[in-house]
Amino acid sequence: MNITGDRTARAALTRLFEPADRVVAAIIGQLGAYATLRLLTGEQAPHALKGVTPEELTAAVARAAQHYTGDIDPQKDLDDAAAMGGGFLIPGDEHWPEGVDDLEVPPLGLWYRGNLTAGIPATDRCVTLTGSRDCTAYGAAIAGDFAHGLAQRGITVISGLGYGVDAISHKSALAGGTPKAMSTIAVVAGGVDRFYPSGNADLGRALLGTGLMISEMPAGTAPTRHRFLQRGRIMAALSGAVCVVEARYRSGALNTAHHAETIARHVAVVPGPVTSANSAGCHRLARDGSAVLVTETNELMELLTS
Repeated sequence: MNITGDRTARAALTRLFEPADRVVAAIIGQLGAYATLRLLTGEQAPHALKGVTPEELTAAVARAAQHYTGDIDPQKDLDDAAAMGGGFLIPGDEHWPEGVDDLEVPPLGLWYRGNLTAGIPATDRCVTLTGSRDCTAYGAAIAGDFAHGLAQRGITVISGLGYGVDAISHKSALAGGTPKAMSTIAVVAGGVDRFYPSGNADLGRALLGTGLMISEMPAGTAPTRHRFLQRGRIMAALSGAVCVVEARYRSGALNTAHHAETIARHVAVVPGPVTSANSAGCHRLARDGSAVLVTETNELMELLTS
């Protein structure tokens, strides 16, 4: 492998491991990314590590071996990202979003594509809007109003580029955006070279002009269920508040809300008809006491300043 330092080592590790790998993070904390890569690919002899059992280390080496063929080229990944108008952020970079450091297992790095000129806004200038892919007309209207209103106020809207609430949130943020602030960021579960789902490709291209696509995974990586669930923690960490507009009782959007709660982010939900299955997840969060009800954009703004 062509490894020249921390950045290329972290880029290589994103090829070898899934997001939120606790063992990898623990080893990096002790040895740094370069030595961690050598250890987990067998180029350095295993040795005792604080907080990592020999069994956990052996399992991590086995996970790396599933993807490591000796021909991984992290420098090519970095060059390809630059050619797409993007790059790879790592801790310590000027534009590294400090909010992700609040996570129990922060990302190894963040691949991005789009307009990073002004950097990623601070958490108190970002709100995540998420919810059902099969949202109702009511949910679509609320998501659109919230996203447009937030963008007009200079708040960056974060979502996941999916169908339903995600797509409406991105579109409405773009429509309401101002030249003074990044209107929207899409956090995706696969590589930033692909727009997933493909039906939102035009939307993805549109947001790259003034916004960003962000992923923990390098180009060419396909989204999986695990990656979808883990990207929710990035969406939560980048924002000061997560608002679930509509969600079924076991919706994946609730996962993002739970991640937000664990790192002391505000969680909000939109109330819906008690007869609507698409609002059952929102009502569940409110009933459990983990979320506040919001009915207008100004109430989300209040959360960012509280």
